[in-house]
Amino acid sequence: MTRHPVRTAGAPLPKGAYSQGAEGGGLLFTAGFGPQDPRTGEVAPTAREQTAQVLRNVAAVLAERGLTLDDVVKVTAHLQHLRRDFAEYDAAYRAFFTEPFPVRTTVGSDLMDILVEIDVVATTR
Repeated sequence: MTRHPVRTAGAPLPKGAYSQGAEGGGLLFTAGFGPQDPRTGEVAPTAREQTAQVLRNVAAVLAERGLTLDDVVKVTAHLQHLRRDFAEYDAAYRAFFTEPFPVRTTVGSDLMDILVEIDVVATTR
């Protein structure tokens, strides 16, 4: 299987040794994206706003290969404050995904100065 990196200016550029996305085997995997606005670097203060920006970042990587959030089959989300922010995160998430929803795992994580990080797996077929 050949791996093809995905890169776009529509999402924050990597600050480490990783790609924004990688395509292979009929799937596209995104990196875990935080809520930074790719143009300004700004981060919104609430979990709802951060979730929306994260999903816009993810959608930009998918769009680079002609995909949308409708092609997503798996979502993994990390919340800095799982119990406190889950309702805001879930409300924002529902604005981006429709039924049938992708499978999802949401966990509490120690994040670096952000409230939300999300990565996805999308089908390219």
